[in-house]
This record gives sequence, structure tokens and C-alpha cells, in this order.
Amino acid sequence: MWKKALILLLLAYHTVTFSQNPKLSNQTQVSIFTCGRGEQLYSTFGHTALRVKDEANQLDVVFNYGAFDFRTENFYLKFVKGDLQYFMSVTSFEDFMLEYQTDEREVIEQTLTLSLAQKQRLFDQLSAASYSSERYYTYKFIDRNCTTMVAEKIGELAGKQAIQKVDDTTISYRELLYPYFENYFWYKLGINIIFGAKTDNKAEKLFLPVELMHSLDQANANGKPLVRGTQTLLTGTEKKTPFSFWNSSYPIILFLVVLMVINKKWLFLGYLFVSGILGLFLCLVGLYSQHQEVLWNYNALLFSPLFLLLPFVKERFRKKVINGSLVLLALYSLFMLNKPHLLLMLPFIVVTFFMLWKLSGRKSFKLLPSVK
Repeated sequence: MWKKALILLLLAYHTVTFSQNPKLSNQTQVSIFTCGRGEQLYSTFGHTALRVKDEANQLDVVFNYGAFDFRTENFYLKFVKGDLQYFMSVTSFEDFMLEYQTDEREVIEQTLTLSLAQKQRLFDQLSAASYSSERYYTYKFIDRNCTTMVAEKIGELAGKQAIQKVDDTTISYRELLYPYFENYFWYKLGINIIFGAKTDNKAEKLFLPVELMHSLDQANANGKPLVRGTQTLLTGTEKKTPFSFWNSSYPIILFLVVLMVINKKWLFLGYLFVSGILGLFLCLVGLYSQHQEVLWNYNALLFSPLFLLLPFVKERFRKKVINGSLVLLALYSLFMLNKPHLLLMLPFIVVTFFMLWKLSGRKSFKLLPSVK
């Protein structure tokens, strides 16, 4: 009995001792990593992580808020709904750098000007969170991601007003994101179809890794620059994507042109019906998802759910649906005039107008009646 009690006491002492964080030395450095873009969709915008290094305690760890588990039950449904749980992982500096070295992605380090007390407080908070439910957070594309989580932690130490966005806030989120998909046509098309009205708001929130890096360079805390040193730990290799016919708008344009040349009623009805399914999805996902970026999606004016009626209604009612759809398409076209993805959506606008006009039974594109 006494032996069992002694073993339990030793185990309890060992657990408490092990769980205590070391007292950081004056040599401790806290820095922010800004990582270059990757080739996967989830790494298109780069990455932000936080490093704590203390040689006196043989400590060099990276806290990473960008982790998620593909094995999560109903992963894709949760991602679409907006309640997928991301979490903070803790890795050694060597393991973290090996991943980015393998992927040939750039890593820039900004060392922060913090007091020892601030460093200890940050390290204790992150360490405690890594062993509790606080390591999890609900991912939001603009409002809550690896960059905003790190910015929030540093802001708690340096003051919430210390880190202010310095990049252009007069452009929209959609304009800001558009160049990131320059060599990824299908990503660009999908993102711009699924994103709704929120992404056309002014990009006032700091949510991209490179934006945080620029803002930290201009930040001050207690009258001193928040960043006392910047260095490039890894020089990334810029991978030039060769032109690919299949990774461009040409396949879609060719497909749409072929449909118009064939000029068959059943093809037009089939295309519009599929467009209607897409439009219905855009409407429903806005109601289902907690991602504000997909709410109020005006692309449903182009891919109208009304098109679902066209193959099944009588000719008289079909013309009413077509006329209503033409009005919606005209409104959509006017609304798109100042949007960055106008050219991307233009082939769909043209072919939809052409098909609706043909199905309406009109013989010409004259807007005014001829005078005899």
C-alpha cells in the first residue's frame, strides 16, 4: 500500500515538474516568421508563425496556428459550413524549416523588441494553450486565420493599436486577392464565383501574412520600433508556371463558342439548367455557411436558379422567365463594370445572353422596332 502511494506521489511530482515552463533568460528572442506562397490552395497566400528561442534553456520552438486535420469527420462539409477547427501546433525550429526548405519557400524572420516579462508571459500563454482546448479556433478566411491569431497575440503585449495595417485599404478584398491566382486559372474562377459581396468591401482588416510583415515594420511600442531586426532565413525559389492551354480561360471559351455554333435548343436548355443548379448552390451555401465571404452572392444573377424552370414550363411562361432573366443579367453586367473579375466572367455573360435571346424567339438583336 505504501509503495503504491509513494509511486503515485512521485508520478504526480514528475507531472507537475514537467508541465512547468522554464524561466526564460535575457537571451530569449521572440520573432515572427512570414513564409512564402506554396503551390497548394491552402498555402496560396503564404503563412505566419511565431518563434521563441532561448539558447540558455536549449529552447527553440515554433508555434504554428495554421494546422488542420484532413481526417476530421465530414472535413469538407465543415470547411464549407465554416465551423472547421484549426489548431496551434508546436514544432522544433529545425523541423519547421525543413518543411519550407523542401518546398523551396521563402522564410523571413522579424525579431521583436519585447521585455523579458512580455516574452515570458507570451511563452507561458502559448505553452498553456498548447495543452488545452485554447489551441483550437474556428477558421474564418478573413477574420480568423494563422495571421490574425499571431497579430492578436502580439497586440495583447505591445498594445492593440501598435499594429496597424499599412498596406492599401482603398482596394477591395477581391482586388487584393486577385493577383495571388495569376497562374491558377481554375482556382481564380472558382474563388470568384463562390465569393459574395463581402469580398468587395474595402480591405481594411489585416489578414494576409505579407500585410502583417509590412505592418510590423512600421509598428511602434513604447516609443520604440517593434521590430529590431529582419533577416531572410530561406530564399524561396520562384517557380514559373509554363503556359498551359488547360490552365487558362481558353477551354471554357472554346466550349462556349462550340455551344453557340451548334445552336441547338436542347443544348441551350441543358447549359442553362446546369447554370441554374450552380446558382441554387450559391444561394443555399450562403444560408448554410458561416463564412461571411459567401453570403449575398450576386453571381446568382448570372447563374440564375430561374433557369431550372426553363426545360419544364410551357412556352408562354418560359418567355416570361427568359425576359426576367435578361433583366437580371443586364443588372449583373452593370454591377460588374467596376469589378476586377469582369473579364473572367465575360464569356459566361455573353453566352448566357446569346442563349436567352435565341430561346426567346427573337430573330435579331435590334433593341428598337424598325420604322416602316
